[in-house]
Amino acid sequence: MTAIPLSVLDLSPISQGGTPTDALRNSVRLAQHAESLGYKRFWLAEHHFVAVASSSTPTAIALVTAATDRIRVGAAAVQIGFHTPVSVVEAFGTIDALHPGRLDLGLGRSGQRRAEATAGSAPPRRPTVTDDRLVDGVLVPPPFSAAKQLGSPRMAAAATALLPPPAQQPDFAEAVDDVLALLAGTFEVGGEHFSAVPGEHAEVEVWVFGSSRGQSAEVAGRRGLPFVASYHITPSTALDAVAAYRDAFVPSETLAEPYVVVSADVVVADDDATARELASSFGPWVHSIRAGGGAVPYPDPAVTEPLTEAQQAVVDDRVRTQFVGDAPSVADGLRTLAAATGADELVVTSVTHGFDDRLRSHELLAKEWGLA
Repeated sequence: MTAIPLSVLDLSPISQGGTPTDALRNSVRLAQHAESLGYKRFWLAEHHFVAVASSSTPTAIALVTAATDRIRVGAAAVQIGFHTPVSVVEAFGTIDALHPGRLDLGLGRSGQRRAEATAGSAPPRRPTVTDDRLVDGVLVPPPFSAAKQLGSPRMAAAATALLPPPAQQPDFAEAVDDVLALLAGTFEVGGEHFSAVPGEHAEVEVWVFGSSRGQSAEVAGRRGLPFVASYHITPSTALDAVAAYRDAFVPSETLAEPYVVVSADVVVADDDATARELASSFGPWVHSIRAGGGAVPYPDPAVTEPLTEAQQAVVDDRVRTQFVGDAPSVADGLRTLAAATGADELVVTSVTHGFDDRLRSHELLAKEWGLA
């Protein structure tokens, strides 16, 4: 199999004992490192009220873009329900005005999902799945139920703080269409034309991010946009999301054929034992997210308490689908994931407590993949 491009997804994590300043400086250094190693893209995630430093994602993207020369930089993804299409296009248009042709604008519907959960709208019921599946060698675990997390008082309060009034919040498909119209210079409201300045005709690539066979996959396919499936967050439904996107795809001016990127969590070290030790605090970190309180500073494995059996069950799908080991074993796992999904690219996120270990993880993988 010909090696496909690899990209980096950076969560800009704040490590236990660290600060947001440390995390942002580390993001800039990691982007520069990724560029020198031959990674294709460097994407930053949007999360709020948790221990990550890229919550103001366009600002972080501007910092990274100014500190690099060639690598594409983008959002993975803008939670469009927390913003207006105009503000998003203007923010990315401003960066593009100084760094033309290097930006990827990823759009996700997390804001809409949380709004629905806060309003008490239950998601559609799916058949209960309790057993692992292997699809072309890729582990597909049973789905994790986010009902407790989404229903927590803290999540409801966060949604209240972040979301605009429901009457002002467009449907995800409408928001994507507005972003595309603003970039194309065809945006109208009430028969009046409005131009985003900067933003109109900016050289910004629009992507849609999704986790299941739902609206995001369909919106990306129907509009002929590239699609990112999050195996690293929702391994139970990511392959379904890819299939739904391909089924819905309609050729566009952007793409003649579907274009798929799949995300994966990795920790690479010089040997398997070291990699497992570096990854040992991943489970407790994921548990802090799924317990409803949001991500804590990334734990130091040297002082992290092991999870109880009940806590381990909450994070089991994420832990068992993380690719952990030396470079050859992780690369083999990623090749299997790429083959099973037909991915055109993979984007990897590697989170460890020590920043030098993150640099090393990306370096070892790049060399094994043949990027450098």
